[in-house]
Amino acid sequence: MNRAALFDVDGTLADTNHLHVVCWWEALRQAGHDVAMHDIHRAIGLPGEDLLAHLLGEDRDRSEDDGLGAAHTTLYGTYFDRLPPLDSAGDLLRELDGRGWRVVLVTSAGDDELGALRRAVDADDAITATASSDDVEEGKPAPDPVHHALDLADAPAHSAVFVGDTVWDMQAASRAGVTCVGLLSGGIPQRDLEAAGARAVYRHPADLLAHLDTSPFNAGRTAA
Repeated sequence: MNRAALFDVDGTLADTNHLHVVCWWEALRQAGHDVAMHDIHRAIGLPGEDLLAHLLGEDRDRSEDDGLGAAHTTLYGTYFDRLPPLDSAGDLLRELDGRGWRVVLVTSAGDDELGALRRAVDADDAITATASSDDVEEGKPAPDPVHHALDLADAPAHSAVFVGDTVWDMQAASRAGVTCVGLLSGGIPQRDLEAAGARAVYRHPADLLAHLDTSPFNAGRTAA
């Protein structure tokens, strides 16, 4: 039976959440929207349209969505050549791959952004596949991206672990029946990750790597 190690990317493998916050804040500001950075931070991890609905409401002028998304993409693109990986992110993926896990990235990033993130993490040799919100009808916190990732890994939910840094990650994985591991590297409090379904919480990828043998990756439920 295949085992799947599913990973969010922004805030989980790359230290990029606050870059997204600043870029969304500036895109919204340019369009005349005054949105607090704290509120934007809590929405990071949602697909663009859902993020805007979360911040501006369902009754917003939806004709602005494409322009806001394009502005964010342009602003964020200026960082593509220097996106910072989180410490030991690549080592964690390679260690899991070496232990027989099929590593799948589960992300809302577009192709260009994902390419920049993968270059930053520098662990393509350990990555089996990538599941994007563009591949499914609904992104996180719906379970669709996680179900798609399981299909790509050819693994059942009970033999998978999802690692993420937002409540949206935890909710999506929980709804898919997958064990959730939370990381604090995205800036979301531990209590919020646990309330959303995290079975265990670690500070960052290096912390999870150091405790891999006592983590959900070594639990009986996910044994081969």
